[in-house]
Amino acid sequence: MPYKSIREFIAKIEEEGELRRVRAEVDWYLELGHIAKINEEQGGPALLFENVKGYRTPVFGGAFTTASRLALAMEMPKTSSLPQVTREWVERTKPEKFIAPEWVKEDEAPCKENVDEGDKIDLTKFPVPHLYPLDGGRYFGTAVSIITKDPENDWINVGTYRIQLLDKQTLGTNFIPGKHSDLMLKKYAELKKPMPVAVCVGVDPIILLVSASRIPMGRSEYDYAGALRRAPVEIVKGKTVDLPIPATAEIVVEGEVDPTTFKDEGPFGEYTGYYSGLGSVKRNFIKVNCVTYRNNPVFWMTSVGRPATDQHMIQTLAYTGALWSQLEEMRIPGIKSVYLPPEAGGRFLGIISVKQMYPGHSIQVGTAAISTEMGAYGLKTVIIVDDDIDASDIPRVLWALGVRYQPYRSTEIIKRGRSTPLDPSLPMDPEARQITSRIIMDATIPYEWKQKPILIELSKDVVEKVKARWKDLFP
Repeated sequence: MPYKSIREFIAKIEEEGELRRVRAEVDWYLELGHIAKINEEQGGPALLFENVKGYRTPVFGGAFTTASRLALAMEMPKTSSLPQVTREWVERTKPEKFIAPEWVKEDEAPCKENVDEGDKIDLTKFPVPHLYPLDGGRYFGTAVSIITKDPENDWINVGTYRIQLLDKQTLGTNFIPGKHSDLMLKKYAELKKPMPVAVCVGVDPIILLVSASRIPMGRSEYDYAGALRRAPVEIVKGKTVDLPIPATAEIVVEGEVDPTTFKDEGPFGEYTGYYSGLGSVKRNFIKVNCVTYRNNPVFWMTSVGRPATDQHMIQTLAYTGALWSQLEEMRIPGIKSVYLPPEAGGRFLGIISVKQMYPGHSIQVGTAAISTEMGAYGLKTVIIVDDDIDASDIPRVLWALGVRYQPYRSTEIIKRGRSTPLDPSLPMDPEARQITSRIIMDATIPYEWKQKPILIELSKDVVEKVKARWKDLFP
């Protein structure tokens, strides 16, 4: 059965020995985030901080720093590898397997157990961490799902964007240009209306994974989440916004964004390992109208920062799954495996293994990758390898780059493509950060060669003979 809430997931990973409760008092200012980051770098368990200074609400972090916990989130054996989990993601999210969300009554939705409106609204009542020394403040949204609706066709988007705590009743946003929430906001601007939003903290693990993914425009993340859960997501209408909200979310902040007004936001220690800018930037913000939350809510965060944290593992799974699925929807044959390494941010570098079937097949795969919804935004490097190499086998990928890749013949450079403005390899001028170059590195043996290099292979018969004698050889 799928997890109905983050609480059920926490209980499961604790049962599997994948959670540690931190009962000592921890300061929300820097200390909590630093503990989480050090623990992540050591490959430690997920953490549940039960004694945050000045608060009773626990903070959950480091949920997905290992493949085992991503597997558990997908209800797979914890021994599953990241490529196995990704392949399962691709299989479950075929369009014919989408499952629409299911409405529940308001009195059946745990997220409505408490309601704060008017003067009662105080976002500082939650243990929002200040993660890094140069952050512009406390960040309410790092492991967060934000719900918006297209005013023209009611398309629902569920996305993950950083959200800064500006004051008790205001949240700063970073709706990056071209992202779905930004496109919707522009439509509200044309209508001269504010955009309703719902900021959800502590949703079930699959909803967060999907909201952090790259889903094609016009499709709802709820349908994908239903496919991954193999059951519909239970939703309830917001109290002050006409939006579908996960019924078991721990905390829901309802509000609106005026497209014409701005406040300082940032900087923030991003998943690139660098701060997002040199200082604060004027950005749109959320005027909070209502906060609903469960009894004894759990606050969910991720430390973000330099790879690899759970943010990068999330991106590796979700972005790899999205890229692989979109390549399959393009009907390109021969795709054997896809991998976006977490060490490269889970998005900037992609590796694709292909069984070549015709001349030019490998470069077709490379150009297709940067033309997908996922790849067209921020994917800078694509490496293509033959099908005798799994895309996640980094030593073999490096071998192919060393002995099969010929720079002059096998390199394609695209000078202009859509960039993420968070890429620290680009100049600091905001306008210069909108465009990136891309490289496709074809590390395959050309299909059309009549004479190909002869691969060294072991004799299968001798291998079996040696395996049978192994214990005698090394008693």
